[in-house]
Amino acid sequence: MNINDIKSVYFVGAGGIGMSAIARYFLNKDLVVGGYDKTPSDLTRQLEKEGMLIHYEEDVNQIPQACKNKQECLVIYTPAIPAEHQELCYFQKNGFEIQKRAQVLGTLTKAHKGLCVAGTHGKTTTSTMCAHIMHQSHLDCNAFLGGISKNYGTNYILSDSDYVVIEADEFDRSFHWLRPWMSVITSTDPDHLDIYGTKDAYLESFRHYSELIQPGGALIIHRGLEMKENIQSGVRRYDYSLNEGDFHAENIRIENGEITFDFISPIESIKDVNLGQPIPINIENGIAAMAMAQLNGCTAEELKHGMQTYGGVDRRFDFKIKTDKLVFLSDYAHHPKEIYQSARSIRELYKDKHITAIFQPHLYTRTRDFYKDFADALSQLDEVILTEIYPARELPIEGVTSKLIYDNLKPGVKKEMILKADVLNFVKSHSFEVLIVLGAGDLDNQVPEIAKLLNSK
Repeated sequence: MNINDIKSVYFVGAGGIGMSAIARYFLNKDLVVGGYDKTPSDLTRQLEKEGMLIHYEEDVNQIPQACKNKQECLVIYTPAIPAEHQELCYFQKNGFEIQKRAQVLGTLTKAHKGLCVAGTHGKTTTSTMCAHIMHQSHLDCNAFLGGISKNYGTNYILSDSDYVVIEADEFDRSFHWLRPWMSVITSTDPDHLDIYGTKDAYLESFRHYSELIQPGGALIIHRGLEMKENIQSGVRRYDYSLNEGDFHAENIRIENGEITFDFISPIESIKDVNLGQPIPINIENGIAAMAMAQLNGCTAEELKHGMQTYGGVDRRFDFKIKTDKLVFLSDYAHHPKEIYQSARSIRELYKDKHITAIFQPHLYTRTRDFYKDFADALSQLDEVILTEIYPARELPIEGVTSKLIYDNLKPGVKKEMILKADVLNFVKSHSFEVLIVLGAGDLDNQVPEIAKLLNSK
């Protein structure tokens, strides 16, 4: 089906952050857009306000009539939806064109110059930074992001530009559908081993992804990754890191809650870049984002202004309260390396304060595979509160609980295990200097209430 022949689009699993960005793309094209999701959320309610027809029961009868014509309706589904889902089965049996979200993004990278960001972690922040730099420059861009940009209040940017910034997701090998013009690869620490099975298979998946970059384009890869890229002839290769590589930072200054550095580049180095969201890990993310934007023609002034005005991403080191007496933030970090970077950044920013983390582990398989690494990363903090595991798409695994992490926390770390249902009572009855909520599950839904409680103390 040609993307221009579509008159309606139906999403099986409408409320995911990535799916909602594509829904907005089609809503902007004035198509009928419908969908199913398991539970209402702020995101689904917003999509309904924007004109999407969403329901929350698995029911073929609730599919809008306009989405029942197989010649005109494209069905998009997320791999998180079970194969036996009634609505998905209905579309399959009736011969509809059914695509994964990643296939649709792949089509868009063929129609535009795709600027893609892949990696185990850092990809949401780096792609959102790059999209902001590009969007406020003379080049502009479209963007499909994995988080809500605070600059735009959305995970989607629409423009007439030839560029499209896309977060390239390795889950279920989704990024193999893409045909990037340029790509950043931030990290390849093994994850999703329930899908890949082995570390070697995970690294091989990234190697194959690197082959998909179009001749004339470029790969911008973090220094020292275990993967071995295999780029086509005509693809330029650059590396980057915090303080080494083709692109890196020098003269880093962290003072008075501000971060400034010099951007070193083979094209044009830029002095005194100021980070709009002053978090140490964002220096490296910013180097990658600036590198990709600069390779496509952004000027030095546009790069500086983009970095200075970057507002961050919801749930990515997201400050809710920031006073002399109390700091409260939430972070989507859910892989040990992400937790490590998050904990290291917060420790660097608040060296002399007592730091408490409430962590909701995400997935039984990830907890089983990495519980010692989680414990090591969390042990950088003073106090760790663990809730039960968020299962997402998984069934429980015998013997796999948060206690595996709890038992491996280093001596000296104050620790406690509580139920998610008791988190608000815990916050009510304790005092904090720095509190961070960590994880990719649903504990984040309680963050507004936690902030209210803390503000009322």
